[in-house]
Amino acid sequence: MRAIWKGAVSFGLVSVPVKLYAATESHDVSFRQVHAKDGGRIRYQRVCSLDGEEVPYSDIAKGYETEDGEMVVLSDDDLAELPSTSSREIAVEKFVPSDQIDPMLLEKSYYLEPEKSGAKPYGLLRQALLDADRMAVVTVALRNRTTIAVLRVKDDVIVLQTMMWPDEIRTPDFSVEVGEVKDAEVKMAHMLVETLAGDFDPSEFEDDYAGAVETLVRTKIEGGEIKRTPTSTKTSGEVVDLLAALQRSVEAAQKGRGETPSTDASTDDDEDGAAEEKPTRRRTTKTAAAKKTAAKKTAAKKTAAKKTAAKKTATKKTAAKKAARKAS
Repeated sequence: MRAIWKGAVSFGLVSVPVKLYAATESHDVSFRQVHAKDGGRIRYQRVCSLDGEEVPYSDIAKGYETEDGEMVVLSDDDLAELPSTSSREIAVEKFVPSDQIDPMLLEKSYYLEPEKSGAKPYGLLRQALLDADRMAVVTVALRNRTTIAVLRVKDDVIVLQTMMWPDEIRTPDFSVEVGEVKDAEVKMAHMLVETLAGDFDPSEFEDDYAGAVETLVRTKIEGGEIKRTPTSTKTSGEVVDLLAALQRSVEAAQKGRGETPSTDASTDDDEDGAAEEKPTRRRTTKTAAAKKTAAKKTAAKKTAAKKTAAKKTATKKTAAKKAARKAS
């Protein structure tokens, strides 16, 4: 992992220099929008809704839309005047009981690693949080904006979790009317809860949707159900570009030998996570490498044959010259 932020946790007169690491990552499956006919990527243009003209990046500004639909354009100077901070301090405001933090408030999670000079105070803070069964409510500046967060301990590591502001939690605008609940129904509900009771083990759950998409895409690749586009297109992963380069190399080698380029291997422009791209790349890379190796061996044999033929021709010419001299 790579540290994304460096600073210090401060509580009272104690300062703990730390590094911040993202503790989570998304494995959501995403797709590209493409033309069903040929697999070409669908591109979007930045077009003004009023004059219909495409707008370059240099002419794009930030706008705030009011409740009545009016648009207020903000310049770079306006944005520069907004309150921002670049402080490298995680300031502990108070230590609160863990059960007072509503999980709905929690957002992004980060690991805190101590610098060498802060190992001891880091350990003291960690132990204090564990013994008191409390979380530290802190303020921290991330991306030049101050936010609230909590510090808690997970697996001997202090975790910082950013929080939403209280006014960002919506209040439901509906009420639930359940009617009369009978004692027998409550008892049965309790029995159901006890039947399914157990400890939470995250390893028992898996993303079956992502796995199914991976299997589906791999099956289509192996079956040749791939749309070939004139030029390779950039995706979030660079595997597609590598596969396209290997395919072009194989086709060039086949053309060089006077063979008809095969079309059984191609690039895939579906957008999936690294989990499905890696297995595909291993198989395709091995196939392309094998073809390259075979092409090199064939070329080497042809070169050796040409050299041998040239040597034989030169030998024959030399012998003929010697015979002509003797005859004269």
